[in-house]
Amino acid sequence: MKIFQTWRNLPEEARGAVVVLGNFDGVHLGHAYLLRAAHAARPDARLAVLTFEPHPREVFRPDDPPFRLTLAAERADALAACGVELLFEMPFDSGFSYRTAEDFVFEVLHDGIGARHLAAGVDFAFGHRRGGDAGFLAARSEALGIGLTLVPALADAQGPLSSTRIRRALQDGYPERATAELGRPWTIRGEVAHGDKRGRTIGFPTANIQLGRHLEPARGVYAVTIRLPDGSEHAGVANLGRRPTVNEGLESRLEVNIFDYAGDLYGQELAVSLHAFLRPEQKFSGLDELRARIAADAVQARETLAQRTAFASAQNRA
Repeated sequence: MKIFQTWRNLPEEARGAVVVLGNFDGVHLGHAYLLRAAHAARPDARLAVLTFEPHPREVFRPDDPPFRLTLAAERADALAACGVELLFEMPFDSGFSYRTAEDFVFEVLHDGIGARHLAAGVDFAFGHRRGGDAGFLAARSEALGIGLTLVPALADAQGPLSSTRIRRALQDGYPERATAELGRPWTIRGEVAHGDKRGRTIGFPTANIQLGRHLEPARGVYAVTIRLPDGSEHAGVANLGRRPTVNEGLESRLEVNIFDYAGDLYGQELAVSLHAFLRPEQKFSGLDELRARIAADAVQARETLAQRTAFASAQNRA
């Protein structure tokens, strides 16, 4: 997949695509459904996504707690896995936010990207003060000779599938629900930073990753898998929170113990996928009690991940 951070002076091979519009935070099953509908409308054209970085909400409400399900790199990988060939990742700032809906359609989509066909959810809104909606997009695209597919949200018994719903599942401590709605486990991708190295002293060395702009899910202990920079995947257990036993800090972080692994990971980027919530974060009387509980957590995480692997193998055989 090729990524562009502008709509100006694009190479000819980047023009004439089916362009799907949206924020695509999480790239969940509803997004995949939208992408399939777009491809079905014009299977002869390249499939492209136009999105924004940072997310507009981060610009308009900078004091809100972090909420992102996927940052740019993880989102790009997820879109590529859905068959997207071109990603137009528009830099979003206050200046861009003043662009009118008319300018966005004509200058960005028509003149700049040369979209052959557009696709969006029926509730898509865009332009200054959200001045453009599905009706506006339909009228302007028809006038400009651009095809358009408007796709209703994918829904189940609980209602429309959305990034908001997935965020709520994670914050409530249900990563399995998030997995079901994303179509893959929710993943935090970040660089390993130096910590206080206390984990080594109690027999459980950890890779420490700041949450940054990621959503903070329920604080506690998780069964996880970890993808290393070489592409290998390992099982592990992770604590996500403020470490009340050893540090009364205000900033949560992810501490990952990778099973049966020894190596220096400082400065490297890991992708940590949350599979099951094992217990809430809690404060222990001291390091001995903490060590014993981490050992029990590791046993439970191994068992949980082994059951997951066995279930997946059975499903594949079926």
